[in-house]
Amino acid sequence: MERKIYQDLKDWKNSNDRKPLILQGARQVGKTYITNLFGSREYTNVIYCNFEQDESLKDFFEVLEPTRILRLIGAHKKKEIYKGSSLIIFDEIQCCPRALTSLKYYYENANEYHIIATGSLLGVSVNRESYSFPVGKVQFMTMSPLDFEEFLLAQNENYQVLIAEIKRCYKENLPLAKPFHTEAMDLYKNYLYVGGMPEVVEEFIKSGNLELVRVKQDFILQSYFNDMSKYNKTTEIPKVRLVYKSITTQLAKENKKFKYSLIKSGGRAREFEDAIEWLCLAGVASQLFKIEQIKLPLDAFKSLDDFKFYMNDVGLCCASQKVQLGDILLDNNNFEFKGGLTENYVYNQLKINNLHSYYWTSNSDAEIDFVTRIKNDVIPIEVKSGENTRSRSLSVYMQQFKPKYAIRISAKNFGFDNNIKSVPLYATFCIK
Repeated sequence: MERKIYQDLKDWKNSNDRKPLILQGARQVGKTYITNLFGSREYTNVIYCNFEQDESLKDFFEVLEPTRILRLIGAHKKKEIYKGSSLIIFDEIQCCPRALTSLKYYYENANEYHIIATGSLLGVSVNRESYSFPVGKVQFMTMSPLDFEEFLLAQNENYQVLIAEIKRCYKENLPLAKPFHTEAMDLYKNYLYVGGMPEVVEEFIKSGNLELVRVKQDFILQSYFNDMSKYNKTTEIPKVRLVYKSITTQLAKENKKFKYSLIKSGGRAREFEDAIEWLCLAGVASQLFKIEQIKLPLDAFKSLDDFKFYMNDVGLCCASQKVQLGDILLDNNNFEFKGGLTENYVYNQLKINNLHSYYWTSNSDAEIDFVTRIKNDVIPIEVKSGENTRSRSLSVYMQQFKPKYAIRISAKNFGFDNNIKSVPLYATFCIK
């Protein structure tokens, strides 16, 4: 399965100022797979060390001297480690704090060795434990589930033609040929159900069996719940689980602002703020904050008290609410979750493209789903789950702030009218 991050890894390998790399991301997004694939293609050999599976590795880090550590690891793995042509992978590095600390010394004293460290709960461990973190001595990358473009490429190389047409029409604001548009919308609806977790996508491609797809999704959800128990304080475990279960329940509401009172009766921020932080640090959920003023820098004007909460994968959203593919395909008017599901999808696509977004509301109840900065412009993005794009909110925003242009994401084809760029739902990955 080809991933866009592969090119980023190649750029890291060839960088003149290369530092040890920390590849972050939630469990099951494909970090171990991509690093081993990258190593097998781009290096003479790979020395793979998993600190969760092989606890004896921790003994080699009593003395933090880089060449000594690698000599011991090489003997343990029965592999020669070559400068510049071996890739050393430290997987689940959060299980060995001294291995994390050692990265500093590789950068300072042994930078000719190429090291990638990964960890599913690394964010939680670094922020909540007494780690000696190598600040400024490492490079970070974040890996996410497959976006819609990667989802297409994983299924069929022939979809490259469709992708090229989507990108061309996005750039030129021209309608995509109707057969392509219909096909792309159908593929988008499949993506809403399947999501972008590599193991789930692989099952969908291999068998096409939606029941087996759901089994894979449920397994990942259960692994997340297991992590909540394994890497957490005893008192926090039930709170983290309650918050996580509440995410999709609240997305199904008309007002999608996250409310503590909907987690449990009488719930307060003080009671659940640590649980929310844990989910964000673990990479399994993210907050979208309300922006109170449309001024730069945008982050300086966000409200920490008002936010929406989204899951890291739209397929897991469906699994958590027991959504069936028919609910999505048939455009059932009783399917109240469709709006929240669509927002979650758009949010994830924007986040993968490193667009830091916020939402905005006015005193007159107008609401813009996403406000983000594209190049030098602050751009409002309105999201509609179907073809009905009638809304006063975007008009209110444009009259008040007069943006260079606005984006409306919906089931409609590409176009540009009244200073609004129309983007079909399947083309959200083009917004960069």
